[in-house]
Amino acid sequence: MGAGPGDPNLLTLRGAELLAKADAVVLDEDAFGPLLRHCRPDVEVVKGDFVKLAKDGQLVVRLCEGDPMLFSSITEEVAACAAAEVDFEIVPGVPPATAVLTYAGIPPATAVPEFRVVDAAQDQDWSSHAACPGTLVIYNGIAEAVAIGKALISGGKPDTTPVAVSSSGTTTEQYTVVSSLGRLQADLKHAGFEEPALIVVGDAVGMRERMSWFETKPLFGWRVLVPRTKEQSASLSEQLRSYGAVPEEVPTISVEPPRTPQQMDRAIKGLVTGRYEWVAFTSANAVKAVREKFEEYGLDARAFAGLKVAAVGDATASALVEFGVKPDLLPSGEQSSEGLVAEWPPYDSMLDPINRVLLPRADISTDTLVAGLTELGWECDDVTAYRTVRAAPPPQPIREAIKGGGFDAVLFTSSSTVRNLVGIAGKPHNVTAIAVIGPQTAATAEEFGLRVDVMADKPSASALAAALAEYGQKLRQAAISAGDVPRRPSQNRRGARRRK
Repeated sequence: MGAGPGDPNLLTLRGAELLAKADAVVLDEDAFGPLLRHCRPDVEVVKGDFVKLAKDGQLVVRLCEGDPMLFSSITEEVAACAAAEVDFEIVPGVPPATAVLTYAGIPPATAVPEFRVVDAAQDQDWSSHAACPGTLVIYNGIAEAVAIGKALISGGKPDTTPVAVSSSGTTTEQYTVVSSLGRLQADLKHAGFEEPALIVVGDAVGMRERMSWFETKPLFGWRVLVPRTKEQSASLSEQLRSYGAVPEEVPTISVEPPRTPQQMDRAIKGLVTGRYEWVAFTSANAVKAVREKFEEYGLDARAFAGLKVAAVGDATASALVEFGVKPDLLPSGEQSSEGLVAEWPPYDSMLDPINRVLLPRADISTDTLVAGLTELGWECDDVTAYRTVRAAPPPQPIREAIKGGGFDAVLFTSSSTVRNLVGIAGKPHNVTAIAVIGPQTAATAEEFGLRVDVMADKPSASALAAALAEYGQKLRQAAISAGDVPRRPSQNRRGARRRK
């Protein structure tokens, strides 16, 4: 099966379908690891000979880079399957020859409707390739790139012919240098290219400046630390990836059940028996805690019938909708306890048969919401639904990257994430961009001596990611306007590897 060119999202639908059914996966390269998310938890990962597993009746998927029929050595493995009378299927994959060029903004067959793909690892007649009027795509040629350029010139290609060299294509490590056949030696001298890489020769390279879309993403290649609970970070990380970033989720808060469950038990019983008029959720974790209690008692979302439900923000509302509950009240302005109180209706004895509100919250919640609702005439049952405790320190390489400037940015979604990250891993390096969700988090960051570079225009994780992307785009545009190559914050620290 073709694993594609590097980006795990370019796997074919047939590939994902077979991985989901696989009993074993042959994984020769660590780069294919992300594809295992399509597999069952009990899938066996093996290396080397797999025919015996297939002969024993297992469904085995052997992953190959790109497309297995293009510059691949699968013929011996296919012959071994046939000799063992094992049924086999060859599943095409997206080849680097088209995908990497697309990600580099180079249309291979637009200027001239012809392109030629060759493998430099095999003996080649470069004079015949020099006669190709269209685009020439060369695999496995980095080590001999300068020599290949000279051979093409000797074969008749003008030394001004545009050339692009792109390594780690379709991944966030992709790096492309545009040159010409005559300048290859000078332009590649300090580039530090390694395989896998492609050399692209032809006039189509000239269209890259207009069509580049991947390497020009606002946070392209940025290593961004997301210090949140694992459950909360998934959607945020996905949004960061859409901006070209490489998010790393480092839990700073561990969510645990309350030390004494009796309070929550009484609250759930009261919810079912009609003790409350409203239930107010101030976090997705609170929704999760109530949902788990419901499951413990054999209840579902129908138990909310007749109750009014409030959510403090979009993320909490999404968790409720996933549970099967549509919130009746959601702040239209500031998504916070203050914003919720601002739109909460005062208690009216003529309209409200019950004046009690259930607040299932964290053990460290502030009193803002309780005070505001009490002032509006409501009685509140403030119940500890879960505890937040500091998570264990991250692995040493992560701690070193935090303190040494290995991260380009850190997203802080609350004051507690600031305190906990500094407590378990130390202060981020001063080249690292600090992005915070709001003024309170900014104040906490400044208390710890951190320079705040980015603040969301509204207190939501999505808005915070968007604000960081806007910041990254401004840095990029400023560098281009100054005639410089855009650099990530981590590349500005002392000792960082420079690409010229």
